[in-house]
Amino acid sequence: MKGCQSERNITRMSHRDWQYKLVATKLHSGYVIAYPTEGVWGLGCLPENETATMKILALKKRSWEKGLILIGSSLKQIKPYIMLGTGEAGVLENSADRGVTYLVEKSERVPLWISGIHHKVAVRLTNHATVKGICESVGQPIVSTSANIAGRPAAKTRMQLLGSFGQQIDYIVPGQLGGRQGASEIVDLATGAVIRQGGT
Repeated sequence: MKGCQSERNITRMSHRDWQYKLVATKLHSGYVIAYPTEGVWGLGCLPENETATMKILALKKRSWEKGLILIGSSLKQIKPYIMLGTGEAGVLENSADRGVTYLVEKSERVPLWISGIHHKVAVRLTNHATVKGICESVGQPIVSTSANIAGRPAAKTRMQLLGSFGQQIDYIVPGQLGGRQGASEIVDLATGAVIRQGGT
């Protein structure tokens, strides 16, 4: 009986690994993906891909000037995009379970279409299984922005996602939302000021 259970676990793990590798291939090919996050469905792509990022902004009817979030599975992935002050690395490292997005001084690696007109960039570390798997497979952070047309509620179901965007999304990643009720809280890392209240 235990042997059968182990075989089923191995099969599930293999399928999950295959799924993340498929998503990584699509992201490297310039795809725009939709994927479940801690509280809402998100839209994403590789941050260096200007064409894919602009497609996301067009889908959302959102100005590039506002900037977008980068989400990663580890501080190591996020570090090339930010410049940390004293003690700030520890705050970020301990934030993955809380689903908080931080505004941090950006490095020269951050494209304008990600930071917008700001001198800071929004970053989040996550322990959400699906998002973490995507980031680890692709080997870097990805764009994370709520799946909604600007000014409208973010999608919390696949049906709502399709209702807003139909077939305009290149690929929808299977998975479940986390336990939060809405988009992430946004906090200025240097000052601690809450820029946006998040769903709990």
